[in-house]
Amino acid sequence: MNKLYFLLILMVANLGYAQIEDAWVYFNDKPSAATFLANPLTMLTQRSLDRRTAQNILLDITDVPVEQTYINQITTATGITVMAKSKWLNALHIRGTQTDIQALTSFPFVNNVKFANHSLNPGGRVAVITNKVNSTNKKFDIEVTYNYGGSQNQIEMLNGHLLHQQNYTGQGKIIAVLDSGFTGVNTAAPFQNLITNNQILGGYNFPDANTNYFSRHNHGTNVLSTMGAFADGQLVGTAPSAEYYLFITEDINSENPVEESYWVEAAELADYYGVDVINSSLGYFDYDNINYSHQYDDMVGNKTFASRGANMAFNKGIVVVISAGNSGATAEPHIATPADAIGALTIGAVNSAEVYASFSSIGPSFDGRVKPDVCAKGAGTTVSSTTGTIYTSNGTSFSSPVMAGMVATFWSAVPSLTAQQVVDFVRQSADNYSAPTNQKGYGIPDFQLALNNALNLETVASNKNFIVYPNPAENQITFQLENNQKGIIYLYDVLGQNILTKEISDNNNTINIQSLSNGVYYYNFESDKIFKGKFIKK
Repeated sequence: MNKLYFLLILMVANLGYAQIEDAWVYFNDKPSAATFLANPLTMLTQRSLDRRTAQNILLDITDVPVEQTYINQITTATGITVMAKSKWLNALHIRGTQTDIQALTSFPFVNNVKFANHSLNPGGRVAVITNKVNSTNKKFDIEVTYNYGGSQNQIEMLNGHLLHQQNYTGQGKIIAVLDSGFTGVNTAAPFQNLITNNQILGGYNFPDANTNYFSRHNHGTNVLSTMGAFADGQLVGTAPSAEYYLFITEDINSENPVEESYWVEAAELADYYGVDVINSSLGYFDYDNINYSHQYDDMVGNKTFASRGANMAFNKGIVVVISAGNSGATAEPHIATPADAIGALTIGAVNSAEVYASFSSIGPSFDGRVKPDVCAKGAGTTVSSTTGTIYTSNGTSFSSPVMAGMVATFWSAVPSLTAQQVVDFVRQSADNYSAPTNQKGYGIPDFQLALNNALNLETVASNKNFIVYPNPAENQITFQLENNQKGIIYLYDVLGQNILTKEISDNNNTINIQSLSNGVYYYNFESDKIFKGKFIKK
């Protein structure tokens, strides 16, 4: 009896150890990096390279694809399925048993393995006692009221109509939409302007691994309509002249961390195509397997796979617009990921009277940063259905694309701006910029004010008497000032974080930059005049 009891225990233990897990395997290097970096068009399109050049963003090893020989060896490893890959993070998302996944660490090119199940990682969180898997149907917190009406309020709230009146409607800009599906976009009347004018440039369906992106679900259709649709007298998107890539990264049938990996892979593909703006009305916090779920203390801006991908996209010169989430009225009301990302412009929701919508997830991030960044109309937002019916819905799912479209429209008016400058102007134009709150962040942007400020910057920056040299620089930079001129210089990294503040004058105008990492940095010089610009540390 005792022997039988022991065998039963052993069998149960072995079954638990054989449970299929999700994990990421990270590699040490990219042996083919030199070849790819010497031939940039093997990694990125010309448009992507042009966007980098315009923003003084250098190519680096993160642009190089994952080593194919490594992928091949992982693919053929016992019991391992490769679900997704990321060149930015030099990793694969894999699926297999704990034993088979851990065996991958024997490969000399593997740096480490990180399980989605936190308890399986060294120092990870204690596993939830139950092995129960929550069978949760995906929801997007949308409330349909079927009030047919126009989109006037959601555009005028941001003073977007003033930019439209000046014929700035997103022309020349490309938006990538990462969502759950785009059924009906190819047939519904409000999207025919996009179809007829070839403004949908392509896309990909990651869960099904095919190019059928007019499929799966209607959420992306609703989202796209707030940006690109045109139904005269009923619904006009915030960027009807922009072009679009449509990426399905969300599997509505389950909630699994592979969706974060699909998200990053889609962002990398968007970068490859040279997009300017990403909109993602998606967020990740709880998973069907509760051992995989995030906690609020994970929302520190660069910890989760998705937030790290969002930061990389921003570093590549893309404005990343993310919905804050719809958990504001729940027991855990805080933003999810990648809304927590340092490089994300995170969007909360308000109603038509500009009052905070109670469902909108709140900040701050766990490390105390302002989140959401800004707000747009997400309660009673006018959208299109898959059949072309115009109605209203609720959710930060819609405040985010309303904002993303306006970002593209604003950027089309001042195309010389960098992604960092675009985000700065949007935040600084918001009505609560001097006193942000956890509910609305910096508040509601005024895009006409942002445009005025940006055009003023271009005028200021045209003054040729202010010179920064050498640029690029290795050890130090010098600011050429007029006689007896002095002021304060502020240096910022690509994430907008202030890294140095120093008083300089015409006889004390050199700054040592040896300790800075290679990359792009921004400066503001403030005295009786204001000068802004950027330099490259090499």
